[in-house]
Amino acid sequence: MFTLEQIKSAHSKVKSGADFPAYIREIKELGVTHYEAHVHDGHVDYHGAGHYTVKTPGRYEPLTIAATPDLEKFKAELLAHQQGKTDYLQFINMCAETGIEKWEVCLDKMTCTYFDKAGREVLVEKIPG
Repeated sequence: MFTLEQIKSAHSKVKSGADFPAYIREIKELGVTHYEAHVHDGHVDYHGAGHYTVKTPGRYEPLTIAATPDLEKFKAELLAHQQGKTDYLQFINMCAETGIEKWEVCLDKMTCTYFDKAGREVLVEKIPG
């Protein structure tokens, strides 16, 4: 099974949203089946077969998540991030400001689903593979 060190190594290669597809391919090869990234403090829960889970610690001071999602602004800023125009911390701050509490990546379906504070699906995207 994968380790926290392997996940960190793969993640260290991500400089912008443009690097995301390569990161997904790498962690999928390690055995990650899905993961949840939490905007509040940056911790991530990585899951593999047989209920195997590796959790990362929080990465920054807690952020306040907006109570109501601003989907149009989020979509525009997400596109800019995917094009490499913003870094990870800019993306995280934008998520908090636009009401995104977490995202879940399913490596089997190659989808990334964004959720608001109420746990409602806000957006589902196909990950380029």
